[in-house]
Amino acid sequence: MTDAPSLLWLRRDLRLSDNPALLAACADGGPVIAVAIRDGLADRLGAAPKWRLGLALEELARALEARGSRLILRSGEALEVLRGLVNETGAQSVHWSRFYDPDTIARDSRVKAALREDGVAAHSHAGHLLFEPWEVQTGTGGYYKVYSPMWKAVKDRDVTPPRPAPDRLRVPATWPESETLESWSTGAGMDRGAAVCAPWQRVGEQAAQARLGWFLSGPVEHYGTNRDIPAEDGTSGMSEHLSLGEISPRQCWHAGLRARAEGAGGAEKWLKELVWREFAYHLLYHTPRIVSDNWREAWDAFPWRTDSDRAEVIAWKQGRTGIPLVDAAMREMYVTGRMHNRGRMIVASYLTKHLMTHWKIGMRWFEECLTDWDPASNAMGWQWSAGSGPDATPYFRVFNPETQADRFDPDGTYVRRWIAEGQRDPPRTALSYFEAVPRSWSLSPDASYPSPVVGVKEGRARALNAYEARNF
Repeated sequence: MTDAPSLLWLRRDLRLSDNPALLAACADGGPVIAVAIRDGLADRLGAAPKWRLGLALEELARALEARGSRLILRSGEALEVLRGLVNETGAQSVHWSRFYDPDTIARDSRVKAALREDGVAAHSHAGHLLFEPWEVQTGTGGYYKVYSPMWKAVKDRDVTPPRPAPDRLRVPATWPESETLESWSTGAGMDRGAAVCAPWQRVGEQAAQARLGWFLSGPVEHYGTNRDIPAEDGTSGMSEHLSLGEISPRQCWHAGLRARAEGAGGAEKWLKELVWREFAYHLLYHTPRIVSDNWREAWDAFPWRTDSDRAEVIAWKQGRTGIPLVDAAMREMYVTGRMHNRGRMIVASYLTKHLMTHWKIGMRWFEECLTDWDPASNAMGWQWSAGSGPDATPYFRVFNPETQADRFDPDGTYVRRWIAEGQRDPPRTALSYFEAVPRSWSLSPDASYPSPVVGVKEGRARALNAYEARNF
């Protein structure tokens, strides 16, 4: 036992159970001071993910307070904030969970080196993934570029069982000062959209565990089919919780294994989706260009349009392309902060292929608008849809939104849920879109529904001609 505290630097690990960094801080023997830092990387978050982060921090603060502890909030450059707290508290160590995008790696490496030079023990821990990216290798010692062999390589690996939250958290005799979450203004970018999105959010560790329990108690049975039907609540909904670490992947994995052992029909398919997330991070770590450049360099010369302010792209952003399934998916995002996975593929295909627009424009828009935004999954998903990424959809596969609707929304339930125009008595969900989007768009449910900005057949033909001209 010691009276010297340990600092727990929380980022995307906003939970108390199965948190290796928290357990390591407790194992040091002294008081634990949890701190969240609003630095430049946090300030760069898009409007929706920043707002969702604020909700998560608020819920975590309540969880800590229920255990007699606190969450300390500080703003500034991360190293200087941590050095300041070390000086104020006499902390002997700093612990945090690893993250894998290039900017975070660069920042954390600087912090770790500087703190150790100061004589402070600085430790990063696993916890955001099932497998560290450097621990999964091909037979020749390289990284996986294709998902299927990676799944085969890891599906039978032992994954350490999740650990419970610590029984108690020692607290310091004197707490350092903290900023208020209100002063961080995490919801400023959402404007009026926050009030519309708020009822759709499931925030915090308890909500994550409850949702997982609900999913695995029934819906997982038909996950293999219902996951593709946007009108059904047929997915686990773990994306927002995994993104912010409100639940650990190990907790999800072992719960999924239990469901599979009990005979749940869709459990293995769901486990494969957890490994798809791992694959995204595997590539983010080994090929960080995936967030900024074409993963397949042959696509560097492809003539995607990059003028994001042209009418076609604005119509796409506004959910007014005149293609109902595309528009319904975009409007779902503005109302709920999320978008069904089938919808994500369709709107991405329409932007990059029918509208011949660079995937970066769509990736950045999702980064602004999704409450479950995740840098690895977002980047890989857009490049997969565009054809420029790993495990990419073939260039000639251009999703037809009309046939997709016939197959996955045959009675139009999903489209009616989100598109008000043309309905005599539109549902609240469809009307909420007009309350969520920026006033500057000047949109009204009384307006007529637009004609297609680019027709389905026309857009497909244009895309295929461009691909064939490049000899893909």
